[in-house]
Amino acid sequence: MTDLRTDPIGFPAVASDGTAGGPRVADKRRFRPEIQGLRALAVLLVVVYHVWLGRVSGGVDVFFLITGFLITGQLFRAAGRGGIRFGPMWGRMIRRLFPAALTVLLVTMAASTVLLPETRWLQTIREIIASALYFENWRLAVDSVDYFAQHQAASVVQHFWSLSIQGQFYLVWPLLVALVAVVAARTRTNLRATLGGTLAVVFAASLAYSVVLTVTNQPLAYFSSLTRVWEFALGGLLALFLDAVVLPGAVRVVLGWLGVLALVSCGLVLQVGTVFPGYLALWPTLAAVLVIVAGSTGSAAGADRFLSARPLRYLGKLSYSLYLWHWPVLVLHLVAQNRSEPSLLTGALVIAFSLALSALTYHLVETPLREPRPGPRPTWAAYRLGAIALVPVLVAALSWQWISTDRATAQTSAIGDVDHPGAAALQDGFEYRGSPDAELVPPLLTVNDDYGRINDCVTPDGSQVKLCSSPTAGTPERRIMVVGDSHAQQLIGAMVPMAETRNWQIVSAIHWGCPLTADAEESEATYGECSDWNEDLVREIDRTRPDAVVTLASRDAGAGKTERTPQGYVDQWRKLEQLGIPVVAIRDNPRFDTKPVDCVQASGPYSPECDVPRSEVYASEPPYTSMETPPNVSYMDLSDHYCRPDVCPAVVGNVVVYLDDDHITATYMRTVAPLIQQEFEDALGWR
Repeated sequence: MTDLRTDPIGFPAVASDGTAGGPRVADKRRFRPEIQGLRALAVLLVVVYHVWLGRVSGGVDVFFLITGFLITGQLFRAAGRGGIRFGPMWGRMIRRLFPAALTVLLVTMAASTVLLPETRWLQTIREIIASALYFENWRLAVDSVDYFAQHQAASVVQHFWSLSIQGQFYLVWPLLVALVAVVAARTRTNLRATLGGTLAVVFAASLAYSVVLTVTNQPLAYFSSLTRVWEFALGGLLALFLDAVVLPGAVRVVLGWLGVLALVSCGLVLQVGTVFPGYLALWPTLAAVLVIVAGSTGSAAGADRFLSARPLRYLGKLSYSLYLWHWPVLVLHLVAQNRSEPSLLTGALVIAFSLALSALTYHLVETPLREPRPGPRPTWAAYRLGAIALVPVLVAALSWQWISTDRATAQTSAIGDVDHPGAAALQDGFEYRGSPDAELVPPLLTVNDDYGRINDCVTPDGSQVKLCSSPTAGTPERRIMVVGDSHAQQLIGAMVPMAETRNWQIVSAIHWGCPLTADAEESEATYGECSDWNEDLVREIDRTRPDAVVTLASRDAGAGKTERTPQGYVDQWRKLEQLGIPVVAIRDNPRFDTKPVDCVQASGPYSPECDVPRSEVYASEPPYTSMETPPNVSYMDLSDHYCRPDVCPAVVGNVVVYLDDDHITATYMRTVAPLIQQEFEDALGWR
């Protein structure tokens, strides 16, 4: 989202025929009111689709194309004005982008400390810092491949991903054009043709990569800068060759309206949030191309007459601020009202409030700082302004993080002590003797990160099996492999403490979303990837020869679901039987429709509202009891360690049980460990 007109940027001089080294070309800049209206339409679609439809509109793709169109055109025209002046150029970008964005981040941060639950603070802090430094898209890309991060609620600043990509574009694109200009000057080639050829290559390579990655890893593709470059390049190609397009007025009228209608309908026809930015992103970008090609038709029936109307032109001026404000206002409103979506009336109020904030920001922050008082000013003045705006945001975010984590550290105490018995509190005859004022562990602030793992060993995506091993004192007495998906991974929280008392070694082989199964269709991961991983896993188990394999015995225990033991699980166990490997299959934990920890945050740790009837998440008997399974499999049912006979609570013995809607905290699993040690050894005949 850049301004329609900015000061020219200097480049090596270009002759009138487009070759380097001659007299300067005439400046063909002209004001394009229909582009301002196109920006207004795009941001209006973004806001309306977010607020009322809960979908993505494709409007951001239009912003990318417009940015590429305007900036490339400015850079190319500036090639006739002599040497590159990067300092003033980036200084203007800082004046344009920083004040409004950093103002929104500061205000959003302050509101978040009041309205957001503590469980979302650390995520918010991380993303505010990433947004302020223009790498929020990569922050979200990392989270998109982090299975547990995917379960976090939408952050109040996640919409900064697109601004981060644009910020990266503003940094890299002038360097690319400058390099092409130098090459054109030295080779005495036509700059327009050379730059056009370069952008065509960038367009083709980025679009091809976008198509491939969207198929293999759509969440990562959505946020990657590399899969979005083609949209800027398409705008750049349009800027270079638009003047060569000459069409009759009637045709331009048709093209203009066709572009508007295509843009408005894009988000309704396509699931933009789940299929972009592959080839389908050509829909909104080409729609914008049609509008720009149509240009000013001079016809009363032209789309440009609609787009050039004063209200839309004014909304185009507010588009940057409106985009910045609408998302945090929407998210914070929903949090405050404990709703998943706004009503028609409250949605209108959200939009109206966002518009009011946008107008104030545009007139009181953006305009005064982008257009300071006339007169000479040093080149570094803009950078000083950027630092003055950026430092308070970073200091505030880091201070919030330090204060929060310091408090969380103070809350953490020895697990299983008298104040935090955890699962022991569910045992018959248990009597609590701890402090009535004991804090919960893990602290709500850090509960989202409290999942089982070995030495921070992270499981990558893909079909390759990665083993993570716990340390031992010398040669381990036993080696146990924990294999499967994230529900198997959480068992590590109990297995490692057990191993420490017996000098066992725990080896994990985890693939998020992919259980130990011979039928990969039962997985949440990509079919082929999970199938290949399972085949490789059996070979790795054969090579490692563990004393036992620990995995899940069932899945989908939860509200509205039927707990089952898939046949694919049994088929895979039979393969391990042929290898002579014993299996301990553990019944899955409950899954819920909402996050119990959110109820704890809102209603208190032992509120009856947070208890779920056991009959809603567990059948009276495990599903595997009625199946014929191989003799190498022993079963363990941990449901009594998660639930009472009547309900499944969110907190047990001052320990938070669930980190999200279906995963057990590593802290709670540690309290389960001493209670199942003997049962585990008996199941394997080790005692």
